[in-house]
Amino acid sequence: MKKNNHIQTIFFAAAIICFSACKKDYGNLNGPTVEQYQNNATVAQLNNLVSGTESGMRNSIAFYLDDLGTIGRELYHFSTSEPRYVTDLLGASSATLSGSNFYITTPWASRYRVVKNCNTLIDAANNTTLATDAQKKAYTGFAKTIEAYQLLMNLNLTDSNGIRVDVTDPDNPGPIVDYNTALTSISSLLDDGKSDLTGADVEFPLAWNTISNAPSLLQLNRALAARVDVYQQKWSDALTALDESFFNLNGDFATGVYHIFGTGLGDQLNPVFIPQNQNGEVRVAHPSYAADIKTGDDRINKATLRLTTASIPAGLSSNRDVWVYTSSTSPIPIIRNEELILIYAEANIQLNNFDDAITALNIIRAKHGLSNYSGAQTQSALIDEMLYERRYSLYFEGHRWIDMRRYNRLNQLPLDRPDDNVWSEFPLPVTEQ
Repeated sequence: MKKNNHIQTIFFAAAIICFSACKKDYGNLNGPTVEQYQNNATVAQLNNLVSGTESGMRNSIAFYLDDLGTIGRELYHFSTSEPRYVTDLLGASSATLSGSNFYITTPWASRYRVVKNCNTLIDAANNTTLATDAQKKAYTGFAKTIEAYQLLMNLNLTDSNGIRVDVTDPDNPGPIVDYNTALTSISSLLDDGKSDLTGADVEFPLAWNTISNAPSLLQLNRALAARVDVYQQKWSDALTALDESFFNLNGDFATGVYHIFGTGLGDQLNPVFIPQNQNGEVRVAHPSYAADIKTGDDRINKATLRLTTASIPAGLSSNRDVWVYTSSTSPIPIIRNEELILIYAEANIQLNNFDDAITALNIIRAKHGLSNYSGAQTQSALIDEMLYERRYSLYFEGHRWIDMRRYNRLNQLPLDRPDDNVWSEFPLPVTEQ
């Protein structure tokens, strides 16, 4: 398999933009009027839409990560003002997930606001005469890539309850479609984005480091496509997509695409950062994180020991803080090379290419202080090992609950109290029912 031999660190930088009272005339990027951008948009106006779309992607990311991390038994979010993190999300006693509560309505709406911006950008790019065809393709390729990613995030929440994939007309959106249909549509959208980005030519005037042009956006597109391929169990397709991404088997694990946060005017701080040893509002590691980790695994440092145990009257406690995002400006990954290496391992396990899979798993293990894998060379044993590595390498990045669900292992997640439940999906928001 061809490897990507150059190391390319790709960062999404924070656009210095707010959605109200901005000095720059970005318009209403949470709900732009079609006329505002379809009247022969200039390149500057197209860039404004790109900037607003990227910035909006960070909105409500904390709710999404808390949703997946809590139900996936990665962490507890203890909040003095919001008990539903430890009641509804953990299925405590008679608690259920409600389609009217913040944990689904807020992230759901945020993702669809970005989708709306993407659709506006596509229309604006297609309808302008002030950009070249190659430039137009870059804008539409960007928009389709990001739209697919946002739809995938909502599908990760609702799973078999489905999502809307056609929202081009907000007054008359398409129907809710089932999980498999939604994944197929997302994959097709990524493929359309790939087609647009191939041969496209534009430089986005953003502080995005090396992801400011069409070729680097194409690598992001294919990385996301590989993730979708493994969700669809299209193992060979996943390997092909990896070849076209920034995947590098021997490269830096951190190479990837990130939400970037900053202290500048109109910017955002990392919403999931909480200092160590804080009381009251805390995110603490689920006790199983330390209990299940292998001796010598340096990923224990993602859950640092507290000076005092954090506990709440609801019967939950932990002596370790979540310490993945260690400052208010720490980046949050969208997708990075360590995940791509684990996708490579997973696809090869499923294709019975055990030598290639073990090579990849050993690269992960060695980086984190573990010796080479010495277990059985069977598909079952290697899936166990792969899921272990994903659990600890991708901790609090939004994967464990999804991984356990797609391998039908939700019943293996620990229950903290006798009447707790592990949910398999969120209900649709009440506005969609």
